Amino acid sequence: MRTPKRPFMTAAAATLALGAAATALSLSPATAAPATGEGKPLFEFGVVADAQYCDCDTKGTRDYRGSLQKLSEAATTFNNEGVAFTIQTGDLIDKNKESFDQILPVWEQIQGPRHHLLGNHDFPVYTDEVETILGMPNQYYDFSRDGFRFVALDTNDISTYANAPESPKHALAETILASKTWEGDRNAQSWNGGVGEEQMRWFESVLTDAEAKGEKTVVLGHMPVAPVNEHNAWNDSAIIATMEKHQSVVAYLNGHNHVGNYELRNGIHYVNLEGMVEQGSNAYSVVKVHEDRLVIDGYGREPDRQLKFASK
Repeated sequence: MRTPKRPFMTAAAATLALGAAATALSLSPATAAPATGEGKPLFEFGVVADAQYCDCDTKGTRDYRGSLQKLSEAATTFNNEGVAFTIQTGDLIDKNKESFDQILPVWEQIQGPRHHLLGNHDFPVYTDEVETILGMPNQYYDFSRDGFRFVALDTNDISTYANAPESPKHALAETILASKTWEGDRNAQSWNGGVGEEQMRWFESVLTDAEAKGEKTVVLGHMPVAPVNEHNAWNDSAIIATMEKHQSVVAYLNGHNHVGNYELRNGIHYVNLEGMVEQGSNAYSVVKVHEDRLVIDGYGREPDRQLKFASK
């Protein structure tokens, strides 16, 4: 785990306020484009958002126990499709450390490389221990495949739940949350977090490297950053500004908001995937990667989409 040498108060002061919503083309799930792209993709990958498993009774719209069977169904699909890798965008569990013992064997049914992001529900223990349980290389990381760079952010880096109460990150999170609450920001929620200063510097360096190598970049985080929403990461505007500096960035994929969402903003597709844990049909995706687009083949409640890359 990387621990910032100093808090990101300077960056936070400049970026915590929500920016005005930019004029953008948006598609709701009801009007999302069908996944009918022509030509053979370069590769495919699987995505799961918010399985949020717990051996707990159904509460509200969330069927916690049902996620075991739903994830098993997704594993079968991914294996039949021969995906190059699979990513889960966080909230693999709802609570209780023991939940990892029950859902990880199902997750491990998926063949090929498997990648985790950290979600706000994944912290019955703190970040270092969760990383170890999940076998993560770090709380944030990147990897490349066939001309594409995938960047996995930790949007819980600065939060009140992922860090020990005596830690500088926890103290900073409390300060930020209090400030955002006083300002009336929609995302001033205790179940949100932000990307810290050290991680932001790392993020900038990775995007610069990907651009220099001619790679297209797909960024993934647990929390959304666009459109404006109560679920957004605390420093959503700073994350967006960093991505928009680099023409290589084509999409940002996330979970956290279980109902899903979408916005196209300044050439970047922001896709909030639906939560698997919700009652009713399943929700997961196979993403087909082409030179000029991502084609999302949604299963269950997840809509199909074609995300064409803008000419930049």
